[in-house]
Amino acid sequence: MIWIASFALVAAMLIAMRLTSRPGIAAPILAMIAIAAGIETYTDSAVIGLRPSLDAPMIFSATELKADPNGHYFAEADINGTSVAVMVDTGATGVALSYEDAEKVGLHPHGLDFDTPIATANGVVKAARVQLRRVEVDNVRVRDVEGLVLPDGAMRGSLLGMSFLSRLSSFKIENGVLYLRD
Repeated sequence: MIWIASFALVAAMLIAMRLTSRPGIAAPILAMIAIAAGIETYTDSAVIGLRPSLDAPMIFSATELKADPNGHYFAEADINGTSVAVMVDTGATGVALSYEDAEKVGLHPHGLDFDTPIATANGVVKAARVQLRRVEVDNVRVRDVEGLVLPDGAMRGSLLGMSFLSRLSSFKIENGVLYLRD
């Protein structure tokens, strides 16, 4: 930093004034102080160019999903490393996986505790709460997403709901296109 270099220069001048009567001692001390100040100033200015600025743009991933003729948005989501067909549903509280899709992504639904009552279009069922390591649509990725696994036969297909969507930096629907941005 500049203030360190200034301090070193002042210190060197004070030492030089005291040791001028002994040039053999003063010269090496002054040289070491000057070198240290120069290294500090060089290091600081070299690093400044590499430091991220608050004004630096952040890198986002985004994707667009077009509505089908019925106005629904479908996508292939990568859930825990496995591709799953999902319908994006802003009315769903969470990511809701069918029993079959839960098996597909390695959640072993036969060993889950189905103790969470949820309302579905077909009535109330008990689902199992799970934590999904990663949910990704195209390059839009969210880690550690809360999800639900529905019992066998309770639902065909899976839903990508608000436990995923609310963790994005933005999502919007405009002219039949759903925009997702992480």
